[in-house]
Amino acid sequence: MKTRYSALTNVKKNMMQKSERSLQHANANLCNAKEALKNSFKELHTIKTPKTGNIQEFLSARTLLDAGRSLISHNEEWIRFAQKEIEEAKEQLKRDSIEFEKYNYLELEELKQVLQVLELKEAKELDNVALMTYGIKRKKEKS
Repeated sequence: MKTRYSALTNVKKNMMQKSERSLQHANANLCNAKEALKNSFKELHTIKTPKTGNIQEFLSARTLLDAGRSLISHNEEWIRFAQKEIEEAKEQLKRDSIEFEKYNYLELEELKQVLQVLELKEAKELDNVALMTYGIKRKKEKS
């Protein structure tokens, strides 16, 4: 049964589902960031520093270590960003869920009112039928 809140309820439900998808995407992004950080640490540990050799080898090893540290720093920043994104998505989902619940409640209340009106109307019709049946029985008894 449609009410004046049905369309709004559907819109709010769609918004809530969109927020849920956004949260799932943010969680996936965080997992990717954590995996990238883990791989960055592995890569950093695989870099061998020379114990002997010319200065060029030492400088290239140092450059690789600096690049690895820079990548780790970037991935840590990515994780912080992903966590912030998750918090924002959770807040948005919470707001959208509250809005959906509000309109869903209003729709259910309006449906209850409509059902009460229909029940009252049906009770009146049954009363009328009962009166008519009683009237017919009385006429038969008098005749």
